[in-house]
Amino acid sequence: MNRDLFTKENRIKGFTLIELMVVIVILGVLAGLIVPRIMSRPGEAKQMKAKIQIESLETALKLYKLDNGAYPTTEQGLQALVEPPETGNVPKNWKSGGYLEKGKVPKDPWGNDFIYLSPGVNGEYDITSYGADGVPDGEGENKDVNNWDLE
Repeated sequence: MNRDLFTKENRIKGFTLIELMVVIVILGVLAGLIVPRIMSRPGEAKQMKAKIQIESLETALKLYKLDNGAYPTTEQGLQALVEPPETGNVPKNWKSGGYLEKGKVPKDPWGNDFIYLSPGVNGEYDITSYGADGVPDGEGENKDVNNWDLE
């Protein structure tokens, strides 16, 4: 057996158990600080998506009004943007194919219907998403997204 393999200079240095434990504790502390910040981002992203969807609906409603002289009524709803209404003020110049690209009214990012009122309380029409909880008012991810609050 070759004794040179076991000399002090030839020993392979590795990590001790204590060094590994210190690294694991440091990684745990960092994860505890960073993960909550990252986890709050999906809520903000959904709020932004709701704003973009409302702006898209507003554009479609303006085109509808240009063609037909008025916005759809509350009873006709946003569905009037994808199929011609048969009740109320029936549009005479409804655009073939509708006013929304995908041919259907989108749900808000939380899977709920947008609330549409025409005439609105805050303008000619109101469009609202009630946020993650699906009920009026709220804070954070549950905060309502309204067309009259958009900049």
